[in-house]
Amino acid sequence: MCHMKLRVEVEREADGRWIAEVPELAGTMAYGATRNEAVAGVEALALRVLADRLEHGETAPSPLEVAFIAA
Repeated sequence: MCHMKLRVEVEREADGRWIAEVPELAGTMAYGATRNEAVAGVEALALRVLADRLEHGETAPSPLEVAFIAA
């Protein structure tokens, strides 16, 4: 089984919106009106990126376990 821990970085923008990012997956960023919305959005996006990589053979085909860690 492949274990993958992805770090979620969260910041508040000057305009009050929240932005969350998974640095290990280039381009995975999501905005939200709340911290929780931003984190949920980026986690969903990260899972889509991983699914796409699996479909295209870019990630090991063994069972994959993903954990998100808020930073």
